[in-house]
Amino acid sequence: MSKLIKEEVIAQFTAAYVAQHGKQPVIEQKGSWFKIDDGKSVRLAELAAMATQFGDLIPAQPQAVVAKKTAAAKTPVKVTGTGGMTPKQLWAEQIAKGSKLPRGH
Repeated sequence: MSKLIKEEVIAQFTAAYVAQHGKQPVIEQKGSWFKIDDGKSVRLAELAAMATQFGDLIPAQPQAVVAKKTAAAKTPVKVTGTGGMTPKQLWAEQIAKGSKLPRGH
């Protein structure tokens, strides 16, 4: 199973959603759950599957048009939650300052 990258999945989903529905989705994040247009909360893997499903429903288009749409679809997505850094990012910053990893690592 490949590792999903949140920003890429959201960008792909947004592009597919816009192509399917003609409007930008409102994506809210709470923890590891994503709520689309105040609907049912889904996980990141389900969001990726929905993007693929929307992509399958869209008729084939020339590659230049698809590239233009994805570039335009990179508008900021509303993400609610605490935000901040992941633990991995935090420790990378701490180690760069000269701190040591916690015991056991």
